Amino acid sequence: MTVWSKKEESHWPSISDLMSGLMLVFLFIAIAYMRNVEDGQKRIKKVAVAYQETQVSLYNSLMDEFKNDLPKWKARIDRDTLSVQFMEPDVLFQTGSSDVTATFKSILDDFFPRYVKIIFSKEYQNCIEEIRIEGHTSSEWGNGNVEHEEAYFNNMRLSQDRTRSVLQYCFNLKSTTDEKTKMERYITANGLSSSRPVKDKQGFELKELSRRVEFRTRTNAEQKIVEIVEQINNEAP
Repeated sequence: MTVWSKKEESHWPSISDLMSGLMLVFLFIAIAYMRNVEDGQKRIKKVAVAYQETQVSLYNSLMDEFKNDLPKWKARIDRDTLSVQFMEPDVLFQTGSSDVTATFKSILDDFFPRYVKIIFSKEYQNCIEEIRIEGHTSSEWGNGNVEHEEAYFNNMRLSQDRTRSVLQYCFNLKSTTDEKTKMERYITANGLSSSRPVKDKQGFELKELSRRVEFRTRTNAEQKIVEIVEQINNEAP
């Protein structure tokens, strides 16, 4: 018994030292992780602030450029989405057609070159993720007697055809020839059918206003935040 006790006691100091060492290692890991998280939070906050500043600056630039034209175009600019919204359906397309009307072509001749000049300027070019030409419809189709699901898919096809027509027309403008490489990289055509209708305060669809075309600018702030989070995870001990 005496021999066993002495052997047992002789092992305890080394085990105790090992546990103390492990605790110190875990403590250092926790401190390093907390520092990574804190550093990451600061970087994310910095991106968020820059994003907000870019949003405000880009909105102001668009408003300064187009404020006198918006009323005659029956258009508006949404501050939150940075969307230039053309809200007069009879001006844009004939009912059920994807052909751009002569009136809307005239508007695009004036609007689009000035628009891309702002978006692709040195001030904003590195902040842009995508320029979306979005086509929106109301929830009805034809005389309104079509089932909801059939109307949805009919309108999806129509809205997609319309945005492609708008993109093709803008792409072929002689005034934007020098911007074609950037346009190919950043501009997309997106038909959304009736998935994002305009509604009144009571939640009822405003069908006339729902039929619209938008030029929406998406910044790359979200992607930068994702990259920071991934980097933090990779740096975690």
